Amino acid sequence: MAEQPFMSEEEARRITDRVLSLSQADHCRVNLTSAMDGNTRFARNQMSTSGDITNSNLTVTSAFGQRVASSTTNRFDDASLEQVVRTSEELARLAPEDPEYMGEMGSQTYPNTRGSYYESTAELEPEERARAIAQVTEQAVAEDLISTGFLVHRSGATCVATSEGLFAYGLDSRVNFTTTVRTEDGTGSGWSGTSVNDWNDLNTSELGSIAVQKAIQSREPRDVEPGRWTVVMEPTAVGNMVNLMMNQLAARAADEGRSFFSAPGGGNKIGEQFIDSRVNIHSDPEDPSIYSTPFNNSGLPNRRTIWVRDGTLQELNYDRYWAQHNDREPTGFPSGWYMAGGSDTLEEMIASTERGLLLTRFWYIRSVDPRTILFTGLTRDGTFLIENGRITHPVKNLRWNETPIFMLNNIEMMGAPVRISSGESAGLTPAVVVPPLKVRDFTFTSISDAI
Repeated sequence: MAEQPFMSEEEARRITDRVLSLSQADHCRVNLTSAMDGNTRFARNQMSTSGDITNSNLTVTSAFGQRVASSTTNRFDDASLEQVVRTSEELARLAPEDPEYMGEMGSQTYPNTRGSYYESTAELEPEERARAIAQVTEQAVAEDLISTGFLVHRSGATCVATSEGLFAYGLDSRVNFTTTVRTEDGTGSGWSGTSVNDWNDLNTSELGSIAVQKAIQSREPRDVEPGRWTVVMEPTAVGNMVNLMMNQLAARAADEGRSFFSAPGGGNKIGEQFIDSRVNIHSDPEDPSIYSTPFNNSGLPNRRTIWVRDGTLQELNYDRYWAQHNDREPTGFPSGWYMAGGSDTLEEMIASTERGLLLTRFWYIRSVDPRTILFTGLTRDGTFLIENGRITHPVKNLRWNETPIFMLNNIEMMGAPVRISSGESAGLTPAVVVPPLKVRDFTFTSISDAI
């Protein structure tokens, strides 16, 4: 094994201990991140950029009573460490009081997430990234298509230490790969992508084949009328939508009446069934399929949390302040999540559809009404008409106005969950595992000529 390009636990402890020994504040917290990031971008069937960045950052948070401030450095000699501590203290003395500051936590017990770190990812070289990308570009060239895409990976360590005796150190590695393949005439576009922790789990040849075939099949799309449609949603499209709901799980917003999860008359909807009874969603930093962050910036432990069981809201995300305000324990947080599925295949969903649309993914997703989680966006990179159980031809992209709440109440069929690239962009994303769905009455409002 090559020497890791980020700080070991021993080195992180030495630096954080030194910082804490310099502190004169009532409370002090040290956040230390150290990581190696690599990326390769390709366009028009050839590499366009490739880079590797190794970086470490240290942030010191000092508090005098309720006055709190932070300062950051990426230099770790004794003089620089003392300077960043003094700067944070000077700023804290000038800061207004923060009535919600909770002080710093003492020693905590954390889930074991070392399984999310893989040497195959940490030791990944640019040449190996190039070979993986060539498995896409060569397929595109063979079909007279144009491929583009982005491969990004990170391996590193995160550390939190406090003046109250807390020390947390976590390792993580992850990879995200996406590719878009288009036809020379600009009328067809296909996409594929995923995220993994272990580089050895990434099959760019298979992903390239999917994008190539979608590009070929989506040439010369036709118009269809907007309105309410039955849709067969591939996992990425489902993840794009459900993520919008998962981002709204803050207990405080619900309790203060600012959320879909606010209950009429006050309080929240915990214990209420609000979507199809087949929907179950959990997060768990120790689950190998969705390895996620074991602690947050303050050192609060993450833990297995069931958010939705049988369509019923089981939990909301309580941070330390709001948990204390409500006389309860803080919860875990959905830095990655798993939505259970069924046994139906995409082929069976298509075969069962008299008239509908097959959707690959969404983009340009923007909020319309946060209280109902209503969003708008566009289909992209492979939208197809289904007639009498068969895909008959590609269609132009459509603008949709929809909420994941309605979508998850209108499920007709569910497939087996798979890991996806859950973000709208091509960067690193949390681990998300989600099934394909067949859904009725999905609302489209207009046609888009954009490819």
